[in-house]
Amino acid sequence: MTTVLVTGATGFLGRHTVRALLARGHAVRAMARNPPMDFAAQMGPGALTMVQGDVLDEAALAGAMEGVGAVFHLAGMVSRDPSDADALYRAHVLGTRAVIEAARAAKVKRFVYASTSGTVGISDEPTLATEQDDPPVRWLSRFGYYRAKWLAEKEALAANSATLEVVSVNPSLLLGPGDAFGSSTDDVRKFLDRAIPATPRGGIAFVDARDAAEAMVLAFERGRPGERYLINGANMSVRSFFARLARASGVEAPALSLPKSREVARLSTAVFARMVRAIGGESPVDPASVEMGQLFWYVSADKAERELGWAPRDPQQTLLDTIRDLRGERTHAA
Repeated sequence: MTTVLVTGATGFLGRHTVRALLARGHAVRAMARNPPMDFAAQMGPGALTMVQGDVLDEAALAGAMEGVGAVFHLAGMVSRDPSDADALYRAHVLGTRAVIEAARAAKVKRFVYASTSGTVGISDEPTLATEQDDPPVRWLSRFGYYRAKWLAEKEALAANSATLEVVSVNPSLLLGPGDAFGSSTDDVRKFLDRAIPATPRGGIAFVDARDAAEAMVLAFERGRPGERYLINGANMSVRSFFARLARASGVEAPALSLPKSREVARLSTAVFARMVRAIGGESPVDPASVEMGQLFWYVSADKAERELGWAPRDPQQTLLDTIRDLRGERTHAA
């Protein structure tokens, strides 16, 4: 078995990827800026070593890479706040560049990068994106997180060579249990809290984080160097998504619908947010999230299913487990 380094190991996808690697018998070196004291105990049995450090810390990276045969680069930052654009660029683009340089210096053989389906799958129409599609630059320019992930993915794939094999895994929205920081499941939490006032017109794509972690390992084992693999469990309109959440949770979906016009929906949300702040409150939904909800994020996972032998679980089970986890009920890790 291989000694592997996982950056961002304590994040949502990181935790599940570490478990999946340990279950395969790999020795895992888990890197995080502030790892919890009980992280190893949370991961269960297996050869796990914790490394504290930032991916932009050259010395920390060099030490973490010693004796490593493969790198799973998952570290990053999630934000929809336009003011975080510079921080997102630093975390994703400069961070990925630093990890690649360290991997080259350490003569690492295999590099698996965790990207996002949003580097290809954003549209104002309900079309199904594949790995062959051009990047939706029009939308990437509007959303700092997806722009940073696209640029970082380009950095990663450009580094593919005979000596460093790079594979990109592009999951859609991660749901399921174990989102300790709430970075991916926050919209479901808001739904359960009845904090979403209206239903956007767009379409959502999501995948279970446990299945995405399995795809990361399969990409390491079977992925073709220089290729990317879209990972997705379901495509559905936001209305259908809310209806499923309602059936699973007993919480009614919003009765109102947003206007079809993205601009009208965005401006009306911005006005509402200003009114709430004027009376000392905080709007539960930001304009960027509303604009994203008006778009379609549909992608095909056919390539991953065909080449990696990957398959997602029933999406309704993912929603049930997400709800149970957010409500503090016990769910299975696998």
